Amino acid sequence: MSSRAEIDQLAAGLRLNIGLIVRRLRQVKEQGELTIPESSALARLERGGPMTAAAMAKLEQISPQSIGATLAGLEARGMVARAPDPGDGRRILMSVTKAGLRALRDRRNETVAHLAAALRGAFTEAELEQLTELLPLLERLGQEI
Repeated sequence: MSSRAEIDQLAAGLRLNIGLIVRRLRQVKEQGELTIPESSALARLERGGPMTAAAMAKLEQISPQSIGATLAGLEARGMVARAPDPGDGRRILMSVTKAGLRALRDRRNETVAHLAAALRGAFTEAELEQLTELLPLLERLGQEI
């Protein structure tokens, strides 16, 4: 498969199917859990460390008002904390708390449990092995985008 049309068709199929998986996983939500923006904000702080709301808004490609509302809700629930920036006391850095990390871990565990249940219920052993072999390629694809 080296023609441009074949590669374009593969790319379209990947976009469609990966999008379906992501949408379905986002629909898995129980009462009181994190919203999608809250999960995203906590994950950003977990990966990137403390940062300003403005920096987070830029990275998440959303408005400062939207990230402000999300962070305010998380702060009210004790999942993020604010502190002055040691390098510039006029700026406020937001960081994820232990409660935020716990909520994020619980959300990830729930997502993994739903994926595992689908895999156990709908795939043969041979298909599971094929999916396992694809993981390094999917990771590499994600890093190349």
